[in-house]
Amino acid sequence: MTSPKPSPDPPDPIPTASPRDFIGYGRQWPPVRWPGSARVAVSFVVNFEEGAEFSMADGDDRNEAIYEVIDRQTVPDRCIDSHFEYGTRVAYWRIAELFAQHGRHYTLSACGRAVERSPWLARHAASEGHEISAHGWRWEKGMHLTPAQERAAIARTRAAIARAAGKAPVGWHTRSNATAATRALLVEHGFLYDSDAYNDDTPYLLDVGGQRHVVLPYAFDTNDMQFQNTQRFGTGEDFAQYVCAAYDWLWREGADRPRMLSVGLHLRMIGRPGRIAALERILLHIQTKGGGWVTTRERIARHWLASLPGDMA
Repeated sequence: MTSPKPSPDPPDPIPTASPRDFIGYGRQWPPVRWPGSARVAVSFVVNFEEGAEFSMADGDDRNEAIYEVIDRQTVPDRCIDSHFEYGTRVAYWRIAELFAQHGRHYTLSACGRAVERSPWLARHAASEGHEISAHGWRWEKGMHLTPAQERAAIARTRAAIARAAGKAPVGWHTRSNATAATRALLVEHGFLYDSDAYNDDTPYLLDVGGQRHVVLPYAFDTNDMQFQNTQRFGTGEDFAQYVCAAYDWLWREGADRPRMLSVGLHLRMIGRPGRIAALERILLHIQTKGGGWVTTRERIARHWLASLPGDMA
């Protein structure tokens, strides 16, 4: 006598009201082309966090834990503090000079407290035509903030950048995970776009409180943070090779769809003498290959808005 077949497992319930979007554009590419018939909009994002990290020397209850130094201290840590200071003392000028030599512009993604402590850096970047966007008040995760605290942090960051750069920021990027209130608060404060998404290679629009809000997806793979977080890149050559490969593939797809490449940089990481040549190689590769619109995220967001009908969100 054969045993009865076990009944199949019941299907997983399908959520009826999930905020997640697994489809995106699908095969329906938005009717947008980049200026000059470029195939790829290239956004270099230079993160400016130095002075906004946690430091017991500044009165915080802990020291920053993410960097090449992994010997955590329970006392003020001059070792890791000085690693961050390298970013403003040396690396910024090295990066700024390289971009000036190539005539390219980047987005300086700046923490408000970092700008408040080193306003000269934001002022210089703005004078060179670079965009200054907002990267939170502190270099901290925002999920623990209440809506009131987050609103205050956004306002304080916006004010600090406006004072130093002479113009309020229109872009925002949260370290790690944004809150459910972040986008509404950004629209409330007049922000045009945010980069709090990693789910596409093409910008998209959202309706936030009746306003058209641009999302410019960011990327953690084409990002020098991987020198520390995963040791994925052992040398600058590894990083350059990876980013150039990403550009080449997006260039290929960009023949019939608007693709975007985000290259994440950090002063204290790419600005080291053993890594800066990687940035030069990337800039030269894009120039030689052609087809790249290397510009700020603000210009990309404004172009996106201007290229789509008003009823598209």
